[in-house]
Amino acid sequence: MTETHPVLIGGERRLAAAGGTIDATSPSTGALLGRIPRCGADDVAAAVDAARAAFPGWRATDVTERAACVLRLADALAARGEELALLDAHDNGSPIRDLRIDVRIGVAELRYFAGLALQQRGETIPTGHGRLNYTLREPFGVVGRLVPFNHPLLFSTMKIAAPLVAGNTIVLKPSEHTSLSTLTLAEEFARIFPPGVVNVITGYGAEAGDALVAHPGVRRLAFIGQAETGMRIQARAAEAGVKTVTLELGGKNPVVVYPDADMDAAVDGVVRGMNLGFQGQSCGSTSRLIVHERIHDRFVEAVAERLRALRIGLPEDEATQTGALVNEAQFRKVLGYVDLGRSEGARLVEGGTRPGDAELAGGFFVRPALFDGVSPRMRLAQEEIFGPVLAVMPFRDDAEALRIANDSRFGLTASVYTRDLGIAHAFARDVEAGFVWVNDTGRHFLGAPFGGVKDSGLGREEDMEELASYTQVKNVNVVFA
Repeated sequence: MTETHPVLIGGERRLAAAGGTIDATSPSTGALLGRIPRCGADDVAAAVDAARAAFPGWRATDVTERAACVLRLADALAARGEELALLDAHDNGSPIRDLRIDVRIGVAELRYFAGLALQQRGETIPTGHGRLNYTLREPFGVVGRLVPFNHPLLFSTMKIAAPLVAGNTIVLKPSEHTSLSTLTLAEEFARIFPPGVVNVITGYGAEAGDALVAHPGVRRLAFIGQAETGMRIQARAAEAGVKTVTLELGGKNPVVVYPDADMDAAVDGVVRGMNLGFQGQSCGSTSRLIVHERIHDRFVEAVAERLRALRIGLPEDEATQTGALVNEAQFRKVLGYVDLGRSEGARLVEGGTRPGDAELAGGFFVRPALFDGVSPRMRLAQEEIFGPVLAVMPFRDDAEALRIANDSRFGLTASVYTRDLGIAHAFARDVEAGFVWVNDTGRHFLGAPFGGVKDSGLGREEDMEELASYTQVKNVNVVFA
């Protein structure tokens, strides 16, 4: 009998109240891996009630003890990392070697935020002799945290650290496509945290996710995912009350390559920036290549050669460099954009097809696609595909490079390769993006704020600002003379 993995509500493992389940299938083989509860509004209400009941005690817990609990979670993640990474590989389709990196980053982020516990400080404000005016930072209460399918384990760990250290309780909802590792990790949540401090619900976004967003007892929400979904969350949350919502949304991220750049480093950066370990299913993927016309032809061929050499395979294979897309809908979407690129008049240089290997026939595999001859206004250059598709556009001068880079509704990341510091700093100043790399792509850094502008989101994460965002400021004025 196929196992149904229970959710965690108030310290107890349980199934959905209505008894519904969702099949969890491997995107690389089609095998049934298990089932997850199809939670609805009643389950969400129970989780929120549990989190509200746990909040006074958790808030009153010494901040160093809250941090110690987060550190214990980091230790548990490190101890079970291989098991959980392999579970994600089967459930998500990404290579095991990349998911091991997710484990390491998750452990580091948990420890980082635990280390910031004593930095949650208010300030004193001079208001006159005989008066003391000061501010306090206080938690919101219940935080609703909705995380996507591309980094299941990573986001279900690193994205709960800041709210917990700040004194909030949590209702965590992983993607319905990749919930297995979070439900397995719920064993550790139940062991480490008091009942109700961390709750896990699963189900469809339009059901469980909507109920969480609309619940009046959840005043703080954070979401990672598509821009359109983020906008709907803003609107839906506003119907239920005045809520604080932060959003890390999509991107159509440019990487600009100048003729003076280190060509080998730039080719490496372009391919790495596509995040092909996760099949390009990453909001920060550099999916638009803007390359100077003088080096355009040889640079495009060098990128094509690198993509051609990538090993596509089953996620548990240690040699696999790019795996399967997360589900059939994503698979059809990517292939649809390949057809669209051709119909728009772009030239498919490499990839965009299913691999011919017999062992991959049952999965959602697509060879990374490289399109040249793309116009900046083509849909291929404007719309987030969230898959392994790179659109190439040439430029003649600085102004044109910047104009193409900024010609997007999105503004998450951007990258530039050049040895000219003047060009580099001017680009970093003028490009409309929240995170900019110079002679690099893809890498995040502990304590460096990550987030977007325009339709790529609100707020910053992975730094002190994220911790502060899970608190509200209270001002206190005391007359003592």
